[in-house]
Amino acid sequence: MKTSYISTALTWAVLALPAMGLMIGYSNGSISAHDMLHPTGEFAGRFLIITMMITPLRMLFPKAKWLFWLSKRRRWIGVASFGYAALHTWFYIVDKGGIAPMLAEFTELGIWTGWAAFAIFIPLAVTSNDASQKWLLGRWKQVQRWVYPAAVLTLVHWIFVHNEFGPALVHFAPLAALEGYRIWKIYSDRPTSPAVS
Repeated sequence: MKTSYISTALTWAVLALPAMGLMIGYSNGSISAHDMLHPTGEFAGRFLIITMMITPLRMLFPKAKWLFWLSKRRRWIGVASFGYAALHTWFYIVDKGGIAPMLAEFTELGIWTGWAAFAIFIPLAVTSNDASQKWLLGRWKQVQRWVYPAAVLTLVHWIFVHNEFGPALVHFAPLAALEGYRIWKIYSDRPTSPAVS
C-alpha cells in the first residue's frame, strides 16, 4: 500500500524540523553562519548514517515493523541528509565570504574530503526517486553504491575538520559494526560448494 499523503507530510516535517529551528535562529540573528556549520554538518551525517543502517538492521531484525516503516522512507532520509549537507556547504561559503579564502584551505584533508563527499551526494540525491530507478534499471544500484565512499569521505571530513576522533567515531561506529554484520551475513548465507572427492 502506498504511503499516505498525511504520513508523507508528517515524515518530511520531522526531517525538516531541525533545519527550521536553525534557520529561524539564523534569520533573527541569534545564530551566525559560522555557528550553523556544526549542526547542519552533524544532521547531514546523522541522516546519512540512519539511511545506511536500515538495511543491515532489517537483516538483523527481519520481523521488526518499525524497520519496515523506516525502509519505505529510506530515500527520504537520504535526501534529507543531502539537504543538510547542502545547507552545511552554503553556510561554509557564506562564512568564508569569498573564493580566495576557500581556495586557500581547499587542499587540507578536512576540507577537500567534504567537497568530494558533497559532489557524490548530488547524483545520489537526484536519482533517489522511482523515475530514476526505472530509467537506470540495473545501473541504479551501481549509482547508489557510491554512498559508501561518500560515507568514508564524510567520516574523514568530520574527524579532520575538527581535529578530533571521538564525536565522529561515536556516530559512525554503530554503522561500521552493522555493515560488518551485513557482509558476514551475506557471505555466511551463501551455499558452500560440495567437496570434490
